[in-house]
This record gives sequence, C-alpha cells and structure tokens, in this order.
Amino acid sequence: MAKNDRANFGSKLGVILASAGSAVGLGNIWRFPYETGNHGGAAFILVYLGCVLFLGIPIMIAEFSIGRHSRANTARAYQILAPGTPWRWVGRMGVLAGFLILGYYSVVAGWTLEFICEAATNSFAGKSATEFISSFNGFVANPWRPVLWMIAFMLATHLIIVKGVEKGIERSAKVMMPALFILLIILAICAVSLPGAGAGIEFLLKPDFSKVDGNVLLGAMGQAFFSLSLGMGCLCTYASYFRNDTNLPRTALNVGFIDTMVAILAGFIIFPAAFSVGIEPDAGPSLLFITLPNVFQQAFGSLPWLAVLLSVMFYVLLALAALTSTISLHEVVTAYLHEEFNLSRSKAARLVTLGCTILGIFSSLSLGVGKEYTLFGMTLFDFFDFLTAKIMLPLGGLFIAVFTGWFLDKQIVWEEMSNRGTLKLPLYKAIIFILKFVAPVAIGFIFVNELGII
Repeated sequence: MAKNDRANFGSKLGVILASAGSAVGLGNIWRFPYETGNHGGAAFILVYLGCVLFLGIPIMIAEFSIGRHSRANTARAYQILAPGTPWRWVGRMGVLAGFLILGYYSVVAGWTLEFICEAATNSFAGKSATEFISSFNGFVANPWRPVLWMIAFMLATHLIIVKGVEKGIERSAKVMMPALFILLIILAICAVSLPGAGAGIEFLLKPDFSKVDGNVLLGAMGQAFFSLSLGMGCLCTYASYFRNDTNLPRTALNVGFIDTMVAILAGFIIFPAAFSVGIEPDAGPSLLFITLPNVFQQAFGSLPWLAVLLSVMFYVLLALAALTSTISLHEVVTAYLHEEFNLSRSKAARLVTLGCTILGIFSSLSLGVGKEYTLFGMTLFDFFDFLTAKIMLPLGGLFIAVFTGWFLDKQIVWEEMSNRGTLKLPLYKAIIFILKFVAPVAIGFIFVNELGII
C-alpha cells in the first residue's frame, strides 16, 4: 500500500473515541477497582493519576509519533524509522503480543455474553454466594459453552475489522464509547443511591496517605501502563491512520482522560454497591462474575425487575468494553499481515480470526478439561497472561521510551509532536526528559516487581 493511499480516520472525534476504545477494556472495570481496593482507595487513585499524567501520556505521545510518522503497521514502523537495526523486533513483539492477548482475552470477553444471557433470564435470583461460585466454576470448566461464546465474540470483532478503518473501527467506536459512558453513569447513580453506599464513596474520595508505600507506587504505575494499552502496538497502529492535522499531545490527554474516567466511574459502581452489602471488592476477575451478581441480588432483591435490568446493563457494559479492546488487538495483527504479506484486508482478518480462535479454544479448555497440561507450572491461559502482561508489555513500553528518547531523530519527534511547528509545545523538553530518564527507570521497576524479583 502506498503511503499516500493509506486509510485514515475521518474525524477528530473518531480519532479520540477509537484510540480511547483501544485503551478502555475489562482492565478498567475489574482491575482498577481491584488494585484500588488492595492499595488504600483514594490515595492509590491520586498516585495512579500522577502516573498516567507524567508517565503514561508521554509514552502514548511517543507511540503516536512513531505510528503517524511511519504510516505503517507497528512492525514496519520501526523498520522505516530505524532501517537495518534490531529495533524492528520491537514492532514484531508488539504484533505477537497483540495476537497472544487476543487469543486469551477473547475467552474472558466471551464470558460477558454468557452472563448477559444469565442476567436476562434472571438466573441469578435466589442463589447463595456458594452457589454463585459453584455456577461460575462449572461454566468456566465446561468444555463447550465458553468456547462457543468466545467464537461468537471473535466473529463480532471480525465483522467490524473487515469493514475497514473508517466504516468499521471508527464508526463502531462512535456508537460503543458513548453507549459505554451512558451505561456507566446510570449504573453509578444506582450504586451510590444504595443504603450504606457512603462507605464506598468515602473509600474512593478520602485519601489515607499513610498507606502509600513502594507497593502502591509500583501498583499504580503498572495499572497505568496496563490500562492505557501501552507497548502492545495498538496505539502505534491506530496512529498510523491519524491525519496530519491530528494534535498528538491533545489526543493523548483526551484518551488518558476518557480511560481514567471509565476506571473511576467503574469504581463508583463497584465500591458503593459492594460496601452496601458488606462485600470487600478485592476478588480480582471473579469480582465481575461471582461477587457482583451476588451484589445485584442482595441490593435489589426486593425489586426483581430492577435487579435483572441493572445486571443486564452491567454485563452489556463489560461486553462493550471488551469489544473495543478486541477490535484494536485484532487490527494490530490484521494490519501487519495485510501490509507485510500483501494480503487483502479481508483475507488477513480471516487468518487472524482463525488463528486467535484456535488459540482461544486451547486457552478456554486449559481452564477445564485441559488444566492438567501446564507450561512452567501454569495453565495455557495463565501462561499467556503472564507472558504478555508481565514481560512483553513492560518491555514494549520500555523500548518505546528508549527508542523515542535516545535513538529517534529529534527533528522527527519535534515535527510529529508539534505538527511541524504549527502547535505550541512548551513541555517538549520535559516530555523528552521523561522518555529518556524517568520512564525507563519506572518501567524497569514495574518489570522486576511484576516478575517478583523485588
């Protein structure tokens, strides 16, 4: 594909919503509240906001700069900007990370469809906490139901991807992101209206700085990088579709703001609801699929229709959040195959869908009938999660910072960040300083912390 024939997003709103959709995912809605609950509530949120603003945003701007200047998929981007050097492997690692993440992430995404159906048929009614756990574990271990839902989710993702950048990715983002925010606001209003919800609100808004320690700092940095989808090639690939007049720093700020707002609104749903029925929201992924159905039943059991409605709305919200992420992950690999192997977009998308579906089947089965087959003592699902989240993504973020801060021609960096000098950029030197010195050190600490070395 010639550089000037490359597809572009059609509007500034489309750029922001599609990029925000890439960042927003299940991690905002379960991982952020879980991390907040484990690290002292409001104090963690303030540290997290600092990490997003002073670390996440500069790295996002760097990733945007690499993508737009190269006008290529994330693998070719580094070959264009650093021809004949080993930097090309950074882009390829991003493509591989996107493929592996989509393979197991689509399994969890498929669970949201199961729970939409269970909520709609009022299957949660009358169950005890023990029965919720038993029901969830039985579903996950089932050899075919999770697989069918995963395939359905992959097909939904595929149908959007084959429509292309403007008619598929951008158009879907313009529908799904506003719908996601509307659902978040409605559910948050309902949650904060519950009796006893004040304790959850106080936990979110009243910081206890005595709980801030090294673990909180590392947890906040890790969550910032995880939540913003840095280092997996999604933002670099999307930036290759940006128009020349797209304001990269402002877009990064908008994406960071939307992503953070989704996470905080999710906290206003989960904490007040959980506190109102005496449940501590620190159960990780099971919070969404075990604890929250119990919360809805306890909180709204006297109004069964409301319990059903809010349960359905919540799992539709999860499905939308998951879909915006699977679209961006799919696009990373599809763009790579489309451009590097001269395949049609539809054929490249079919290959990605097929490959990730096969990977998803094995990942799903590893939680049930295949759980005795392990890699390094982990199920296949857990192994892919460990490999990508704790090794590949931190390394990807580290390499982006080092590449932009130390290797890439600063004239290129300046031109992209300032739109060839047409934008005022008073913080340019501060951004470069963060990319050169602060971000590599911070990500290094995240990396060794995630691996359990410190």
